[in-house]
Amino acid sequence: MPKLKKILVANRGEIALRIMRSAREIGLKTVAVFSEADRNALHVRYADESVCIGPAASAESYLRGEKIIEAAARTGADAVHPGYGFLSENAAFAAACRNEGLVFIGPSPESIELMGSKLAAKAAVMKYNVPLVPGTTEPVTDVATAKAIASKIGYPVLIKASAGGGGKGMRVVDDEDAFASQMERAIGEATSAFGDGSVFIEKYVTRPRHIEFQIFGDQYGNIVHLFERECSIQRRHQKVIEEAPSSVLTPEKRRAMGEAAVNVARACGYHNAGTVEFILDENLNFYFLEMNTRLQVEHPVTEMITGLDLVKLQIQVAAGQALPFRQDDITLRGHAIEARVYAEDPANNFLPDVGTLHTYRRPQGHGIRIDDGFEQGMEVPIYYDPMIAKLICLGSDRHDAIRKMIRAIEEYEITGLQTTLGFCKFVMQHEAFITGDFDTNFVQRYFDPSALNGHPDEAEQRIAAILAVALKEQTQPRAIRQLAQQPSHWKKNRMG
Repeated sequence: MPKLKKILVANRGEIALRIMRSAREIGLKTVAVFSEADRNALHVRYADESVCIGPAASAESYLRGEKIIEAAARTGADAVHPGYGFLSENAAFAAACRNEGLVFIGPSPESIELMGSKLAAKAAVMKYNVPLVPGTTEPVTDVATAKAIASKIGYPVLIKASAGGGGKGMRVVDDEDAFASQMERAIGEATSAFGDGSVFIEKYVTRPRHIEFQIFGDQYGNIVHLFERECSIQRRHQKVIEEAPSSVLTPEKRRAMGEAAVNVARACGYHNAGTVEFILDENLNFYFLEMNTRLQVEHPVTEMITGLDLVKLQIQVAAGQALPFRQDDITLRGHAIEARVYAEDPANNFLPDVGTLHTYRRPQGHGIRIDDGFEQGMEVPIYYDPMIAKLICLGSDRHDAIRKMIRAIEEYEITGLQTTLGFCKFVMQHEAFITGDFDTNFVQRYFDPSALNGHPDEAEQRIAAILAVALKEQTQPRAIRQLAQQPSHWKKNRMG
């Protein structure tokens, strides 16, 4: 069992700070790596040591695995934590760390490689009878073959790149006439983005919910799940709002999905933190989507409802310790919601709006958590993901968490650039979200940028009425639905 003393964090921003704080609490020294653009970043100032690894562009700094390993050797670090993004799901980097005698705080390179291919992952989990969306189990590049498969499955279908994510190489096809052109576009985009043009074809779920399960395994075969996260509020196939637990899962469905998530982990011999993603249809049938072999951006909501520090667990498992609990020891405590605060303009198709944080004041109070990597006067650089912070609220129940989130958003002061705070408040006040009747099409179906302007009084009165009914009629969802079906005037209301 390796005795860890110093961890190099191969990342930046809020997640680097998040990791360093937990490492410090268990007595470990930390090393920051940074690009020239991040020379004055908070994670650099917080770490015990820091090493510049290149110019601003991530391809010349945070994605240069050899420079990160050199920095670890130079500073005497004995472990590397990749955070999320960048090299966190790069099997070659994990293997290089292992070959250099560094503990990689994450799963094995073999698990990363297996789950990095959606088709290989599907083949692995089929052995454990994990439900899959009807579709192909082998890579497809021939248009005629794929078209025949699509006709057999039945439209609409989804064409999706075998390698990669983030919505690249993905096309929804509603009928046979459009199939050939859409597949050619998907292959071209996948080849350009990932160097692999293979795709798979699957049945497209028209009203999907995105439900993911946090799993954790040690190096002795013990694997548990830490319940689910609802991640259906998305823009451009990327999450903006996450919550735990989901408002629609029954205890029986939660148990079944949790067991399936654990079996996915067993299918690839998984250890450390990981996330198993599922699609849930409107009849609550669930299907395996993919596995993320790393810590997720939205891990704080799981920490809030379980009381566990996932980063500390990651470090302990990587050092060879067994999980200190079993499945029955883990309980749900309240309800947590996370809003990602991006430097984006929701009124302009969520385009990045980076600049200087002229004003930056965080909300405070009971049950409020902010994970960020900025302070007032700092610049949000154009080179990286434009996320400023994660705002997490824990309530006694879902309605309490929604109320707390609205209050926290109203107290969050940011000037100098546009943010997603107004959009997040819009979501919290929308009857579809309040009643739990939403899916991944929420933005397309409900969001109108003009809703961010107007007068707040009517919106506040309406949300109060909906919440009051929801609280009073918890065992009578019909009453909530009836109120939600009343005419809405969101376009006239100010949500930001």
